Amino acid sequence: MAAALCCSISTRMTIFAGASTGVRGCIVVSVDYRLAPEHKFPAGPDDCLAATRWVATNAGQIGGDPARIAIAGDSAGGCLAAATALQLRDDGGPGLCGQLLFYPVTDHYAPPTRSYVELANGYGLTQSGMQWFWNHYLTEAGEADDPRAAPMRAHSFAQLPTACIFTAEFDVLRDEGEAYGQRLQLAGVATVVHRCEGMNHGFIRWVDEIEAVARTIDSACAWLRERFAIRP
Repeated sequence: MAAALCCSISTRMTIFAGASTGVRGCIVVSVDYRLAPEHKFPAGPDDCLAATRWVATNAGQIGGDPARIAIAGDSAGGCLAAATALQLRDDGGPGLCGQLLFYPVTDHYAPPTRSYVELANGYGLTQSGMQWFWNHYLTEAGEADDPRAAPMRAHSFAQLPTACIFTAEFDVLRDEGEAYGQRLQLAGVATVVHRCEGMNHGFIRWVDEIEAVARTIDSACAWLRERFAIRP
C-alpha cells in the first residue's frame, strides 16, 4: 500500500478526506511538527525529515510500500515538503515517488518577487504578513540561505522527485512557487505547474464550495494516484 506524508493539516483533509474523488487505498501520515516561534528553524524541517525516515523504515510494519511514498503540503507545509525532498536527495534516500505542493513557500521575502510587490495587500496573505512569519521563524539572517528554510536556495535541483505544483493567481507566493517549478524542470525533473486563475492563498479549503477548486483537487488526486499506481 502506498503512503503519503502530509506536512499540512489542510492538505490531509482535502486530498485524503474531503475531495469527491480523493485518494483512497493509501496510508496517510500527518506530521505534527513543532511550530515557531516556540520552536524556531530548523525544528519543523527536522521533524518532517524524521517522520519521513520513520515511515520509510517501518513501511512494512504499517502495511505500506517503501517504494511508493510521496510527500505533500500547502503553504508553509509545501516548503517543508520540498525541503524534506531536498534533504533526502542529499542524504542518499530514502527516495520519494512524488511531491505535491500547493502554493508553497520556496524562498525568503528578500529580494521580493513581482507577486510580492503587486499583490502585497488585499488578497488575504500579505507581504507584511509573510515578513512577520519569516522573522518569527528564523533566528539569524543567514538561515534564509539554508535550503531547509528556503528550497530555492538549494545548490542543485537535479534528481529530485517528480513534482506537481499548484499556485494561486492572487497570492504573494505565486511567483516563487512557479520559479521553483521552473528550476526543477530545468534540472530535468518531471514537473507540472498549474496557476489557478482567480484564486488566492489557501484556496483548497473551499473545495466543497467552489467548483473550480474541486476540479483542481480532482486533478491533484489524479496525479497522486498515478504516482501511487492506484486506480480511482
